[in-house]
Formats: sequence, C-alpha cells, structure tokens
Amino acid sequence: MAYNLLKGKKGIIFGALNEQSIAWKIAERAVEEGAEIVLTNTEVSIRLGTIGELAAKCNAPVIAADATNIEDLETLVDKSMEYFGGQFDFVLHSIGMSPNVRKGRGYQELNYDFLDKTLDISAISFHKLLQVLYSKNAVKEWGSIVALTYMAAQRTFVGYGDMADAKALLESVARSFGAIYGRDHKVRINTVSQSPTETTAGKGVAGMGGMLDFAHSMSPLGNALAEDCADYVVTLFSDLTRKVTMQNLYHDGGFSSMGLSEEVYHWFLDGKANAENK
Repeated sequence: MAYNLLKGKKGIIFGALNEQSIAWKIAERAVEEGAEIVLTNTEVSIRLGTIGELAAKCNAPVIAADATNIEDLETLVDKSMEYFGGQFDFVLHSIGMSPNVRKGRGYQELNYDFLDKTLDISAISFHKLLQVLYSKNAVKEWGSIVALTYMAAQRTFVGYGDMADAKALLESVARSFGAIYGRDHKVRINTVSQSPTETTAGKGVAGMGGMLDFAHSMSPLGNALAEDCADYVVTLFSDLTRKVTMQNLYHDGGFSSMGLSEEVYHWFLDGKANAENK
C-alpha cells in the first residue's frame, strides 16, 4: 500500500545488485511512494547483477560509479543533477564488502591490504560521498541521507570480522558529518542498523544461516526482512522525519534490546540436559 510519502521527491540509490539486495527493495518502495530515482553501482556489479531489470521497472537511469573514487562520485552527482534538473532530496548508501571475510581470514589474521579495502569500500566511501554532495550543495534543505549498517559495530559477532570495524567507522562518519551538514544545509544523515538479512553480500559472512536463526530466536518481532527495511527507510526519506539526524536507528525486531529470549533460554537448558544425559 502506497501513501505518496515521497511524491515529487528525487534521489540516488547506491548498491542495488539483484532482487535480494536491500537497496533493490528500497528503490522499488521509493518509486511506489512517488519518488524519481537514479540507480548506481560499480561497472562490474552492473555487468554481473540484474540492475537493468530494476531500472526498467522503476523507469530510472543507471549511472556507473565506484563509490571509492571521488571523480566517479563527482560525475555521478553532476549527471544526476542534470537528470533531475537541479538538487535532489535523498540518497541511500548500501555498500559493503570485506576481502578478508570473503577469503575466510579470521579477525586475528587480517591481511592489512584487504583491511584498507574493507574500510575504503564500506565506510570511507560514505565520507567521500558526503563530501562530494556537500561541496556541490546537491541535496535540498531538509533532505535525507541514509546508510545501512549492522549491530556488529557495537557487539562482536563471530564471522563478521573487519566489517564490524567498517560499520563502526560508517556510523561515526554519519554523526560527524551530520553535525556539519545539518548546521549548514539542514540535511539529515542517519544509519539504519538492520537485522541480519540474506542478501548476496550477507552470504559471504561465515555462519550467516546460524546468525539469522539466532537473531530470529532472540527478536520479539522476529528478523526484519529486506522489504521491512525498505518501508522504514522510505519514512526516513520522507518529510515525516525532518528532525531526525545523526542517529543509528535499530531496525531489527527488538534484537538490539534483548539480553536473552525465552526461546534461546530453553534451547540452552534442553541442550545442556541432553549433554548431561549422554
């Protein structure tokens, strides 16, 4: 059901790869709510993914850009402003990748060249994007910029590796740049800490299936799906959240506030009892 929350608004969506991508779902919902969008990803991701299908569905252009490259970002913003006829209203940063995680390197054995890439792609790219948007005054007053993060920035999760460091940096960038962007241009910047979600990128995390099951068992409302995240992010793009900024907003079915759920408690007791009876 659409509410026209984004009627007349325009924005850029980073990171849609295929139908499993959270960015894909957010792009669809933004258009359903009346927005006009530009889609962007790296040239390799555009070739390997199915973003063309999303572009056709959303009647949106696809502009290739490497979010770690300032020149690419400047070209993307310039072309987007040309396409929109001026400033736009919202931006989604949904970008993250760790070569260490992909290659199964534990946190105690990081390759530091890989770590540099993890931080650049997953966090510093956000600062680069914000710097370009700010310098070009590309986002309208009361516009909204959202980046997707995960609770591993605050708590340790087995298998998440150096992506946890990247997410912590990402959230810090949102706060630090949010103070400046809000003061100077009334633009708000927030991060959304989503439940573990079975995306293409998420499948690269060791033990992702177990993480999904555990989080679901711990969450009073269960895991938030990609579609749920899209609904939430659309409200952050809308005028209904004009005074929300510099926040890390948990969208995880209550998992972040739980210590121990009854389901997991009984699972532990049952497992312990079975072990003692052997």
